[in-house]
Amino acid sequence: MNAQHNASARRRRTAMRGLVAATVLAAVTGTAVPAAAADTAPGAPDAVASAVGIGTTDIQRVEAAAVVRLDPTPDVLLLSDHDFIHAIWQKADAAGERMDAVRTAAESAMAGTSAEEHVAFIVTGIHEAYRLDQQRERDKAEAERAARQARSQVLLTIGIPSTPELLALADDNFVRAVAGHAESGPEVRTAALQALAGDAAAWREFIVNGAREAHQRDVARELEELAERDRKEAERLKELAARKSTAALFGLTASEAMLALADDNFLRELLRQATPDQRTTELYIEAQRAVLSPDPAVWKAYIHTGADAAYKRDAENRRKKLADANRRLALQIQAAAEKTGVNPHLVAAAKKALAGSDDDVTQFLKADTQYRLKRQSLAPWGSPGYVSLSGGKVVLGETVKSTSAKAEREDATWVVLPALASQAGCYSFESVRKPGHYLRSGKAEKDGLRVELAADDRSTAFRKSASWCARDHAMLFGGSGFTQPAGKGVNWLTRSEGALYAGGGLKLPDAAPGAIPTLAASWKFSAPLAP
Repeated sequence: MNAQHNASARRRRTAMRGLVAATVLAAVTGTAVPAAAADTAPGAPDAVASAVGIGTTDIQRVEAAAVVRLDPTPDVLLLSDHDFIHAIWQKADAAGERMDAVRTAAESAMAGTSAEEHVAFIVTGIHEAYRLDQQRERDKAEAERAARQARSQVLLTIGIPSTPELLALADDNFVRAVAGHAESGPEVRTAALQALAGDAAAWREFIVNGAREAHQRDVARELEELAERDRKEAERLKELAARKSTAALFGLTASEAMLALADDNFLRELLRQATPDQRTTELYIEAQRAVLSPDPAVWKAYIHTGADAAYKRDAENRRKKLADANRRLALQIQAAAEKTGVNPHLVAAAKKALAGSDDDVTQFLKADTQYRLKRQSLAPWGSPGYVSLSGGKVVLGETVKSTSAKAEREDATWVVLPALASQAGCYSFESVRKPGHYLRSGKAEKDGLRVELAADDRSTAFRKSASWCARDHAMLFGGSGFTQPAGKGVNWLTRSEGALYAGGGLKLPDAAPGAIPTLAASWKFSAPLAP
């Protein structure tokens, strides 16, 4: 039997190398891979069909691996579909926020136990998720570009020299710099100080709209003072201020020659100097509409009020676009967590963020926030206490509670992650107190394999021993059970005399994998004692 399996694997490697080589050649030359070439590869059809747990083709896998820059080596292409998804998940997880949608979709696929779900993710799901990630990255880049442009426009409007150092400041420090600059009038300084007394949204509003509006009030005040002495000069200065402000919205410093143009020609010059990315904005479109009008009042109205209103609509549209993309991703994360049932704290946080502001959703999506929200405490069903660390040993701590010292609460809190052993429906429990250390089954004792805390040494044996598969038996006890993903019989996570064991003398035959050995093997997730 082993000889047949080894021969089949060798045939599959031979066929796979041909397919990968053809795929790479096609990518380089732009030519299609002939169907006959794949079909006639030595042993290809039989070898592919005989691979257990593989329902996808090598070409589909190469295309999926390319999304996360996973090297499609022979060993990778010979993994089962589920293990192949786990390899993709690891690459997406390492990529951080840039591949949040791919990572979440992979976690959802790994939580499924049907082959169809695994195939669907590899063939289409990863590509759909990657498109979401790409769009969100584009939206974020556009928002960042717009934020930098807004700062530049503030400096242009007020007359503050623009420097890379100023533009690179955080929002609150930028507002402080504007408040303290000699070119800022009293209205600008007052508005800046009011913004600094608020939150991040107040700082952004000052940069996008508040500074410009405050400067307009400063100009108006100066004009009122001048009006008493020279009404005509006041009107001229008012017109110049409006033109400079409108030019700043386009990111331009209006020259003297430009300021001397008639209103319609001034608008034409703005349109001529507009950058390509501005040509789809309300600011640009409204300027076009105004310049096409034969009415001089329409030209003047755009310069004095219309450009400002259009710019505000553009800012709001950009904000809504990014906010919508963030909410879609948060909903996707919530759905994936609800499907597994092992991260209720993450589900609750997702619902709270989605019910809150757009800033709440943005904070929820940060990578460090996501990791922290996967914290849970694990309690025995029907008994007091929590799975905890005590003196370096894993015990059932019956005295720890929400009012205990922080160190004790951290000892009883775990980060619930996809299984290190890459097993569908299985999870690993990382210590909050000692990151990188996991619950694993260790040495044999009279009640089974004693559960201990150990650092991940990245070996296959360790990862199997640190993986626990969820078993729902709520119909009898109302809780969930956890078993080891490999080995003879079924080793349940049980408790005995304050200690935890894998098996605990309660191994079950393979013929009855769903049977429940005892209430001692029933557990429930609760809110993290150290959130």
